Amino acid sequence: MVQRRVAALQVGYETSTAKTLEKILSYEEQLIREKVDLVVIPEATLGGYPKGTTFGCYMGYRLPEGRDEFLAYHRESVKVPDGPEVHALEGFAKRINATVAIGVIEKDGTTLYCTLVYIDPETGYVGKHRKLVPTATERLVWGSGDGSTLPVIDTRVGKIGGAICWENFVPLLRQAMYSKGVDVWVAPTVDMREIWRTSMRHIAYEGRQFLVSAVQYQGPVPEEQTPKGWQVGAPLINGGSVIVNPMGEIIAGPLIGEEGVLSADIDTDDVIKARFDFDPSGHYSRGDVFQLTVNETSTGVKFVQ
Repeated sequence: MVQRRVAALQVGYETSTAKTLEKILSYEEQLIREKVDLVVIPEATLGGYPKGTTFGCYMGYRLPEGRDEFLAYHRESVKVPDGPEVHALEGFAKRINATVAIGVIEKDGTTLYCTLVYIDPETGYVGKHRKLVPTATERLVWGSGDGSTLPVIDTRVGKIGGAICWENFVPLLRQAMYSKGVDVWVAPTVDMREIWRTSMRHIAYEGRQFLVSAVQYQGPVPEEQTPKGWQVGAPLINGGSVIVNPMGEIIAGPLIGEEGVLSADIDTDDVIKARFDFDPSGHYSRGDVFQLTVNETSTGVKFVQ
């Protein structure tokens, strides 16, 4: 029996990346008191999730003000792994003595990616995952990741890995990660709906693993900034973070309508117990019938001399 403590830090973007980083760091003492081993922070927390914006885009044409908006968005994004925000989070992880998995908007040249960054309390940055398929109009501003960023990270809570927001719904992606032996699935998102939590229970139960889903919380914005069709005064993103055990049972949360820390104690032996009768990458995988090929090379442009 190995007892560990995992947490979701439910926060949101705070008008700038610098202020958002301050908000994250403000939870340091609480996380130290709770003696957490893993902290998951929502999708696009650093850099921001621009819910309701159009970037001046319409089918067939783009307005100049949309380009200005993209420029401002690009300036708030994060370089991985060499940006000052990542270095600050390395110090944060060391001080709270916990692995950090955080959603950021990553800039690589002039292209942006929705990225999940992993930080070890001892060695610092250890890997990243870029969202493979940005959802719907997210594709206006985010590039698509590739198979070169599908890491599973060794931590005190076991092997961690996962997916960002709606790519959690992709069966082949889940199977590819299950085959790497994930013990704790991390699912940063901005999806605050009840059906999201239903999916999280399914994925935990399907993979027979613990799951931590961290959802952003962003309070109401001024009326003039309220997205078209959105209720004035309603939170822009209302949270809903959950922690689920390998039998698909919610053991903490949902945390709704406020920011804060959601935590739970887990027993890593429960992963083995849950896979007694269903192991999706072992005795239930039927490799003699099904084979999954995963291209884990980078698809970016390469210059060969």
